[in-house]
Amino acid sequence: MPIIKSAIERVKTSEKAEARNASQLSKMRTAIKKFDKAKLAGADNLDDLYKAAISAIDRAHSKGLIKANKAARDKSRLSARYAK
Repeated sequence: MPIIKSAIERVKTSEKAEARNASQLSKMRTAIKKFDKAKLAGADNLDDLYKAAISAIDRAHSKGLIKANKAARDKSRLSARYAK
């Protein structure tokens, strides 16, 4: 545990950011899984789930949680599954 005040504050800040980032990544993964599950089940709200998943991927990329190539790859795979 740090002793210097600025280091103590930095640990708090880091923990908050880590929790926020983990939550955002989790939301992205959940949105993709929901879309996949609905696609297999033949659900009616596929359009909404597709848009939510694409949005979650874009949001994660804009916040620097995933790199541009991963975002593009994930969106491409999602689009391919959506088109079938």
